[in-house]
Amino acid sequence: MDAGPNKVQSRSPLQERVRQRKCSGENLDRFIPNRSAMDFDYAHYMLTEGKKGKENPVATCSPSREAYQKKLAEAFNMNRTRILAFKNKPPTLIDPIPKEFFSASVHQSKPAKPRRHIPQSSERTLDAPELVDDFYLNLLDWGSSNVLAIALSNTVYLWDASNGSTSELVTIDDEDGPVTSVSWAPDGRHMAIGLNNSHVQIWDSTANRQLRTLRGCHRSRVDSLAWNNHVLTTGGMDGKIMNNDVRVREHIVETYRGHQQEVCGLKWSASGQQLASGGNDNLLFIWDRSMASSNSPTQWLHRLEDHTAAVKALAWCPFQGNLLASGGGGGDQCIKFWNTHTGACLNSVNTDSQVCSLLWSKHERELLSSHGFTQNQLTLWKYPSMVKMAELTGHTSRVLFMAQSPDGNTVASAAGDETLRFWNVFGSPEVAKPAPKANPEPFAHLSRIR
Repeated sequence: MDAGPNKVQSRSPLQERVRQRKCSGENLDRFIPNRSAMDFDYAHYMLTEGKKGKENPVATCSPSREAYQKKLAEAFNMNRTRILAFKNKPPTLIDPIPKEFFSASVHQSKPAKPRRHIPQSSERTLDAPELVDDFYLNLLDWGSSNVLAIALSNTVYLWDASNGSTSELVTIDDEDGPVTSVSWAPDGRHMAIGLNNSHVQIWDSTANRQLRTLRGCHRSRVDSLAWNNHVLTTGGMDGKIMNNDVRVREHIVETYRGHQQEVCGLKWSASGQQLASGGNDNLLFIWDRSMASSNSPTQWLHRLEDHTAAVKALAWCPFQGNLLASGGGGGDQCIKFWNTHTGACLNSVNTDSQVCSLLWSKHERELLSSHGFTQNQLTLWKYPSMVKMAELTGHTSRVLFMAQSPDGNTVASAAGDETLRFWNVFGSPEVAKPAPKANPEPFAHLSRIR
């Protein structure tokens, strides 16, 4: 028979105890505090007397008594609500082994390199009267003996940077001049002088005498010169490029044919293996000596047509042998970088001005360019980002020529304003710091157990 809804189910004693705990709402989880960090007197008060004041308020007392109780509570820190307050902080972790023992193995970040100060004005200015204002000529060169050569009309002057003295090397007759190019030989003593009459003279600057004249190379003026040991390369208005061995009577040893117009830029690589040539036909050629032929004109390695104006400014990178920088004239205004092994154009930067000359720093990854209209400035670039580091102004006409001192610190610039300015733009190289002493072995100062 069904007992009905009033039937009472039997429960075990354990189930009954759990049910009673749930109904009571008490939290009987065990918690063992750090008794040394507890205030038992305050805890006892809060659990007994202190709780009565909140849940069972007493009769209203006088204002003076309330103020007294408030002050008393503040004095005994009775306003806090937490009962189990821990006062002790965890002890500070002590490194058992000092860090100096591992200074050799811990990587320390390299301090930031301070930015180099670049003077914004020239440190010296000299007059250069009758400097021919012609983009296609090359009238300035600084030799390895620290003597600067500059051609002013028919005369070549020498300025000794060590003592500031000036001397005249030669004055060309009017029917043969003006001088159209000058270039120091690697020894810093001999100089090649290109003339408007297609001849090239070789001079000994120390003895102040002419050694020989190279004839038959070109049909018109010689605009560009470049030395490769005892070989003098000449570029002319006739578009031809000749290699001349200055030691022998029959000096023409190689001919490079490719340009259709005036050759205004010539530069040999530091290895002497590759020659870069630029011309008024907007072309840039790379020639390799391994392809040279004495019987027929040498074939070029690369014929580069990216420039849209005359290519005069050429500079081989001193820290990467196959990197060449070239600059275009007023219709191009770009500096381009080339891998001369592959012929690939690596980068092109628009300078918004005619590029007249280029020079690499010997100390840093920097490139200096000289320009014409509108600012007639020298611009220092950081390579390879090509961020402008400085713009040097002072010339009032296009800066046609630049030359670098043998130590790489100073740059001379000559412009159509008939002034020669010297700039401390590249600065001195950093002095190599002595190698740091090896760090001592860890615990070397402690006695060893034998």
